[in-house]
Amino acid sequence: MQDLNQKHEQDQSQKPLTKLDTENQEQDDYHSQKYSQKTNFFSPVLEPFQWLQMLSSRLNPTFVLGVLLVYGLSQGFSGSYFKLFIGLYYIPWVMKPFWGLLTDVLPVKGYRRRPYFVLAGVVGAVSAVSVAAGGRLPVVLALTFLIGVTAGVAIGDVTIDACIARNSIEIRSLAADIQSLCGFCSSVGALLGFSTSGFFVHHLGAQVALGILAIPPATLIFLGFVIYEPRTIEDIHAENKKPKEKLREAVSGMFRTIQVPQVWKPSLYMYLSLALSISTHEGQFYWYTDPKAGPAFSQEFVGMIYAIGAVASIVGVIIYHKALKDYPFRALLFFAQLVYGVSGMLDLIFILRWNLALGIPDYFFVILEECVSRIVSRIRWTPMMVLSSQLCPSGIEGTFFALLMCIDSLGSLTSKWGGGMVLHLLHVTRSDFKNLWLTVLIRNVLRILTLGLVFLVPNADPSEALIPTNVLMKTEERVEMAPLNEKTEV
Repeated sequence: MQDLNQKHEQDQSQKPLTKLDTENQEQDDYHSQKYSQKTNFFSPVLEPFQWLQMLSSRLNPTFVLGVLLVYGLSQGFSGSYFKLFIGLYYIPWVMKPFWGLLTDVLPVKGYRRRPYFVLAGVVGAVSAVSVAAGGRLPVVLALTFLIGVTAGVAIGDVTIDACIARNSIEIRSLAADIQSLCGFCSSVGALLGFSTSGFFVHHLGAQVALGILAIPPATLIFLGFVIYEPRTIEDIHAENKKPKEKLREAVSGMFRTIQVPQVWKPSLYMYLSLALSISTHEGQFYWYTDPKAGPAFSQEFVGMIYAIGAVASIVGVIIYHKALKDYPFRALLFFAQLVYGVSGMLDLIFILRWNLALGIPDYFFVILEECVSRIVSRIRWTPMMVLSSQLCPSGIEGTFFALLMCIDSLGSLTSKWGGGMVLHLLHVTRSDFKNLWLTVLIRNVLRILTLGLVFLVPNADPSEALIPTNVLMKTEERVEMAPLNEKTEV
């Protein structure tokens, strides 16, 4: 019987196709092609949601939610309100290793992350409400509350960074995707902040606008209750240790890790690449608004430039995620640094007013320059974050990642100090811009010279382990989804 069936199937397969068969096959091919075209047509819209679904399934939904709330709403949106208080903004961020130590060595009832999300939310929300409802506060008290708002953002950032480092260690193949998610959320949040901050201030008043800053930290309180973090035996025993003993173990782990060549070399590169790119932003800002020497842009137009730059930053994240995330660190950072140095010449062309000689209007050229700068900066910055997450040992990932971010913050501060020094030496002031072009030229030369330091970066793929196994500290910590019907405690 089986032989007969096989023979019948062979006979049917060898039988010539009739006209009806041909029409049915053509119709099936048409529907298949039409479905494929429909899928391809909607794929650009569906792909981001499919990507988020993949990250949620392989990591957990609340981790993705945490990145959205911390990087998008708390850091991106709120951070745009503090551009005028940039000096104060850096104070809590320089203290990031301290916040990281708290999350790693001082668990609360066996939990390392959840309580600090709640702490960040309470500190930020109370500070924002105090500023908004306080009326005319003394200067010192008002500045203290503003620092409290940024402290809440910094604590929440350190806590989610610890989760990011943990997931990047456990699933190295997703390290680049995680940083793409962080960059995308941060850029979208900044876009919303730049687009709405002026509207809120002008139509609702400064007090109400400051009160809106209480919303992002309030969501961190919610996040602290949603994220489920199982208590481990190690964390429960850690509470019984003396604080000095726990602090000594964490500090010892940091020193042991930072002495590894695979760690201190790329850390040194990240610091120098930021520090040597001296900041000329202060001189350029006053030149932008100067009616005689500069293009005399209005403050509203400068704010619009920042918003457009946030959109360009999103484009930079997409370019990195789509085309560059799998490249080795050294090759990618060499390419990014080279383009970073060359693209900086656009500032030189603008300051020398060569764009007018080429027939390019000022407003168009500055938007072009801002877009190119933001795209290149994002492509240059994202692999550094991926690399940093791969250098963290398990168990003290929060502390060590915060240490690396503190090094980056010091590099940015060094860049500002160096730029201010060069501007001072060349006598560039708020009204004298004769040597501003020379300052920008020096900055671009330093950017290109930084290419000679790329050898400090490991020539490894983002999915490869970079530090020796004996340095890694094993823990059982993992962030998971909290069941909605399960009572959780903080």
